[in-house]
Amino acid sequence: MISEIKTPFTQLVNCKLPIIGAPMFLVSTPEMVVAVSEAGGVGSIPSLNFRPAEEFEKQVKAIRAKTEKPIGVNLIVNKSNQRQKPDLKASLDAGVDLFITSLGSPKEVIKEAHKNGAKVICDVVNLEHAKKVEDLGADGVVAVCAGAGGHAGELNPFVFIPWLKANVNIPIIAAGGIADGYSMAAALTLGASAVHVGTRFIASTEAQVNMGYKNAILKSTPEDIVLTAAVSGTPCTFINTPSVKKMGDDIPFLLKTLKKHPLGKKLVVPLVHLLGMKKLEQSANQYGKSDIWCAGQSVGVINEVLDSKAIVEKFIAEYELAVKNTPQSS
Repeated sequence: MISEIKTPFTQLVNCKLPIIGAPMFLVSTPEMVVAVSEAGGVGSIPSLNFRPAEEFEKQVKAIRAKTEKPIGVNLIVNKSNQRQKPDLKASLDAGVDLFITSLGSPKEVIKEAHKNGAKVICDVVNLEHAKKVEDLGADGVVAVCAGAGGHAGELNPFVFIPWLKANVNIPIIAAGGIADGYSMAAALTLGASAVHVGTRFIASTEAQVNMGYKNAILKSTPEDIVLTAAVSGTPCTFINTPSVKKMGDDIPFLLKTLKKHPLGKKLVVPLVHLLGMKKLEQSANQYGKSDIWCAGQSVGVINEVLDSKAIVEKFIAEYELAVKNTPQSS
């Protein structure tokens, strides 16, 4: 089995394989980060998986102590995240190699990360945002395509990735619908420099979620994934369980009406977000209490729980087969 795949991304962060273990809220663990990085990819984790900030500082130091390979941290960079600065400092102090930014301007993160030699890649769902972060100095973009888990994009990867490739000059990391080496080979062929893999790692031994959630990943089909704003106020993809069906596809009419007014918006948005996070925590941690489980369409090709190292190794074996079996012109 091949041990290294060189791409602009792997050269950027000095890793062996173009695979990022995506930072997943309530799912990713320090053990998962270490396992993916030690296997040759880049493991990453959301800073907000740990509360309070002091706990994140403790955990990111512990991750760094367990591996010298590149590790990543996801930072929410909108103004509502009051932990952005302390989490950024804790990450830099610990020697984090890669930052993945979401939901806002990455300007400050790029500035501070580059002082330490760390790299920054930014979630984008359109070309306009990709060009903006490139102008700010981002080192790469995560092309969040249709089919992704969480806050999915709307564009088909067969269009979005080549479109970005033609219009930006920084590495593109493909996200959405990638759960095996075959889809990884397709993404790299389209022009991506790496893949951003989330849902596949929910069905891993290191994921900190209950077996109900993991079993739902194994049993669900792509048609079971729905996009709804009812959980957190922002459109997000979930497995269409009884609880999600009951909630519908948007927040209640009264809250939606209040959200349209400036004062109401200041009160409603944080409240809906907080309630949504509580529901997600309960569903992830307490089997039988609730079944509100976030996932992407790649559930359709996931059929077993493996440890994270084995998942990476399976990706590479399948990638090799995909490349070997690709028709060659004569």
